[in-house]
Amino acid sequence: MTSLDKPGAAAGPRTGRPRRRRVGAGALRGVPLPLLLPGLVALAFLLLPLLALLVRAPWRTLPDQLSSTEVWQALQLSLISATAATAVSLVLGVPLAWLLARTDFPGRGLVRALVTLPLVLPPVVGGVALLLALGRNGIIGQWLDSWFGITLPFTTTGVVIAEAFVAMPFLVISVEGTLRAADPRFEEAATTLGASRFTAFRRVTLPLIAPGVAAGAVLAWARALGEFGATITFAGNFPGRTQTMPLAVYLALQNDPDAAVALSLVLLTVSIAVLAGLRDRWMTGA
Repeated sequence: MTSLDKPGAAAGPRTGRPRRRRVGAGALRGVPLPLLLPGLVALAFLLLPLLALLVRAPWRTLPDQLSSTEVWQALQLSLISATAATAVSLVLGVPLAWLLARTDFPGRGLVRALVTLPLVLPPVVGGVALLLALGRNGIIGQWLDSWFGITLPFTTTGVVIAEAFVAMPFLVISVEGTLRAADPRFEEAATTLGASRFTAFRRVTLPLIAPGVAAGAVLAWARALGEFGATITFAGNFPGRTQTMPLAVYLALQNDPDAAVALSLVLLTVSIAVLAGLRDRWMTGA
């Protein structure tokens, strides 16, 4: 028997793993033309607007555009509010995801549909709903105002609430999917050894689903950072208090298009950095 006839001879040296086939430009030769052309058109459709943003950017005046006080106020408020909204989503969304994944109660399917509703609901409609619920005359906001003197609309807290409303479903869906993929027997074994359900969740389940929680948190943070409709409807557009970066872009587009492009580049850079980090750490398993 020669070396080529031995089992595993086709595998890589000493590793026992099959050799990876190198994919180059020639791999596209076998792609059917009816699939290749629409795919390339779709790629161009998605990339050309971003390319136009880079081409038409005022690179010479960009440092001056980004050094203004209004830009830094909007950027600081965006980062703080998006981080706070993500924290709210983690504190409230992870337990909700656990309930949807690990418990069976009447109407669970309806609850899951309502949780995912902000994903398809127009953000402006979400802002109107928040006003009707938490505004001064809202079904809850009127009691907060009369009993505690708390007014949420058109405040920085209102920005956080609006962003958490639209961002939390991303985290819930990610964590619930991770919980359903995780083996529940580890959690059950911990409870049979005397641990409470909460202790088993904190010491066993939570470390097990940490990558899913982290991925959901990054998605929620990115969604909160780019929120516009619910924020402007529920919190308004007041510089230094409720004006986030998307609102600053909208306002600058009416008065100074170069400033709007400069602000858009900042958001584009942050979004690319977030998605690149998300893909490298949690989507490819690298």
